Amino acid sequence: MDVTYEGTKREITTDKGVIRYHEAGADNSDVLILLHGSGPGVNGWRNYRGNLEFFAQTHHCYIVEFPGFGVSDPVEGHPVLTAGSSVIRFMDALNIDKAAMIGNSMGGVVAINLAIKHPDRVAKLVTIGGVGPNVFSSSPSEGLRLLQEFTDAPDRDKLVRWLNSMVYDRAIVTDDLIEERWEAAADPDAQKTASTMYGSAAFEMQQKFLADADLPPYWAMMHKVKCPTLLTWGRDDRVSPPDMSMVPMRLIPEAELHIFPKCGHWVMIEAKEAFEATVATFLAD
Repeated sequence: MDVTYEGTKREITTDKGVIRYHEAGADNSDVLILLHGSGPGVNGWRNYRGNLEFFAQTHHCYIVEFPGFGVSDPVEGHPVLTAGSSVIRFMDALNIDKAAMIGNSMGGVVAINLAIKHPDRVAKLVTIGGVGPNVFSSSPSEGLRLLQEFTDAPDRDKLVRWLNSMVYDRAIVTDDLIEERWEAAADPDAQKTASTMYGSAAFEMQQKFLADADLPPYWAMMHKVKCPTLLTWGRDDRVSPPDMSMVPMRLIPEAELHIFPKCGHWVMIEAKEAFEATVATFLAD
């Protein structure tokens, strides 16, 4: 099976531009869509390139590249909302009626919102950190504050500090990873998206909007998620601390929680084998 970057990359034209993605797996397998997180230099391939071969053995996998992160065509609007609508457009374009989904951080929030608003499209759901409100931990978290500092005035040292906050084992933050993320973070679309999501001014506006809004936040609607849901978390996550898992664990009717020790925000990378085995068992049930 070819799971290389070049061998799996695809693109499809929709009514709101081109969505690029990676595809691997048997045609007759159940569909699994992998949704990436946010942050400097992120995209779907970088999040899941190490997991694609494993999941493609049992599922027909699609790694979707969200608009505004330097790969798929950008779309006007808040990145979380445009990401969600892009997944529906992507599924419609490929005639995918329903799929299991894995969402990392922001991708988990996107997937939760899809399960709330389009329950007929999400068969099973796996989240990796990121979903729910801070219960005991401060908000923004240490990792998000470092992300804000980088977004407001990007430089390489700030990028390294943020990357180190993402992991338990700093050996994962190699020179190659730093260079890859630094180069990708310079993309104009990615910079615009980062500013919209994590710039200090944008963050303050979002907080005011939430405080004044008549509609409840997405996490208060998680009781509407009807599909089986696996919440995965790093015990040492400094971006979305594990106390955040308490609310989705309680509100989602069919939720189960697995916390990985000696692991930060990138569970699928830092606890790769244990994460894959846990998710495989969940998806096979």
